[in-house]
Amino acid sequence: MIVIDLHIHSKYSRATSRDMDLDHLSEFAKLKGIDVLGTGDFTHFLWLQELKSKLTPKSYGIYEYKGTHYILTAEVSSIYSQKGRLRKIHNLIMAPSFEVVERINAQLAKFGNLSADGRPILGLSAKDLVEIVLSIDENCMIIPCHIWTPWFSLFGSNSGFDDIEECFGPYTKYIYALETGLSSDPAMNWRLSKLDSYILVSNSDSHSPSRIGREANVLNTKIDYMEIITAMRNKDKSKFLYTIEFYPQEGKYHYDGHRNCGISLSPRESMKLNNICPVCKRPLTIGVMHRVEQLADREEGVVPESAIPFKNLIPLDEIIAETKGVQKNAQSVIAEYKSLIQRFGSELEILLHMEEDFLRENLPSKLAEGIIRVRNGNVKIEPGYDGVYGKIKVFDDQEQGRGGEKQLSLF
Repeated sequence: MIVIDLHIHSKYSRATSRDMDLDHLSEFAKLKGIDVLGTGDFTHFLWLQELKSKLTPKSYGIYEYKGTHYILTAEVSSIYSQKGRLRKIHNLIMAPSFEVVERINAQLAKFGNLSADGRPILGLSAKDLVEIVLSIDENCMIIPCHIWTPWFSLFGSNSGFDDIEECFGPYTKYIYALETGLSSDPAMNWRLSKLDSYILVSNSDSHSPSRIGREANVLNTKIDYMEIITAMRNKDKSKFLYTIEFYPQEGKYHYDGHRNCGISLSPRESMKLNNICPVCKRPLTIGVMHRVEQLADREEGVVPESAIPFKNLIPLDEIIAETKGVQKNAQSVIAEYKSLIQRFGSELEILLHMEEDFLRENLPSKLAEGIIRVRNGNVKIEPGYDGVYGKIKVFDDQEQGRGGEKQLSLF
C-alpha cells in the first residue's frame, strides 16, 4: 500500500514557502507517511535544474531523493476565450521523464512565460494543452485541478464550464481523473452521474511542506509510474483503494459569500437573495456547494457502484493544538507532534491505522478522543467562503476548558 500526493508547488510559485525544496519536502514526506510526491512546477527552469541535479532515477517515471519517491508534475493555468467567455482552467501534467518534460516545456513556452511563475499562465485552451502533451508522450496524464473552485477550474462558477466535453472537446476521452479540491469531497461529486466514469483523486495543492498530504491517494500498487497511472485510467478499485480528504467545509470556497463584507451564506440563503451580497449589493462569490447544487442530477447520499471510498481527516498538529487550546505553530504542539512521530512512525499511521484501544492506551486521553472523533466525523465546522478557510473544532467550548491532560515525553 502506498500514499501519493501528486499536486504540490515549489518555492518558485507565487505565495509559497521558501522551504518548498527537495530537502524539506522529503523530510516532511517521511513525517506524514507519504511514499510518492509530485515534484510540481517542472515548467520553471530553476526548479527543473534543481530536480535534475538532485533526483536519482529509480525506474521508468519514478525518481528518488533522500528516501522519498517523486513523479514529475506541473500545474499550468490556461486563460483563454471560448464561446464569448473568458475561461480560466488549471490542469496538472504528469510526465514520465526529464526528456519528455523538456519537450513539453519547449512547446508550452510558445504560449506564455514559463519563468514568470512556477504555475505559468498560458494563452492555450485546455483541449489544446491535452493535444500537445499527449502528442509528445502518450504516457503523460492530464488531470483537471480542484474542479469546483470558483476561479481557475473546470466547473468553476466564474470561468468554468457546465460539462467536461465543452472544455476538452474531442480530447475528453483522454481525461481519466478529476481532482476534487479542498472544498469538495467525493460524496459531493457523486451527485453528478456524468462523473461516474472518472476516478476522483485528491492532492494537497500544498504551498508549504507541513501541508503536504492533507489530501492524498492510497493505492495498492508498487511504486511504479505505469501501475499508478493504469490504476487511475482503469478506475481499478482493487488498486486505487481510497482518497484522504479535507473536511470540504474547511475549504476556502465551500459556501457562498463576500470576504470583505464578512458574509457567509449557504446556497439556499444565497438563492433567496438572488446571489447578491446584502452588504455591498454586488454579486456574491458562488462557492463549491452552490455550484454542485446547480449541476447535480442526484440527491445527496447516492453512492455510485463504481465509487472509490474516501476518509475525511484533520491534520494531526491541528488536533493537538485544539487539545491544548493553542495555535498549531506553538512550541508545545511541535514538540508533541515530533514525539508522536518518533514513537509511532508517521502522521497517517496515527490518524488512519492505529486501533482505538491502542490510541487510548498510548496517547494523551484527550488527543486519542480527538482522533477518534475525527475518524467518525464527529466534528463541528464553520464553512469556508470566498477565500476564507473554514473553522473546524473537535471539542466544544466546555470540553476545551478541561485540564488534567497527561503529557508525552520527548524521548
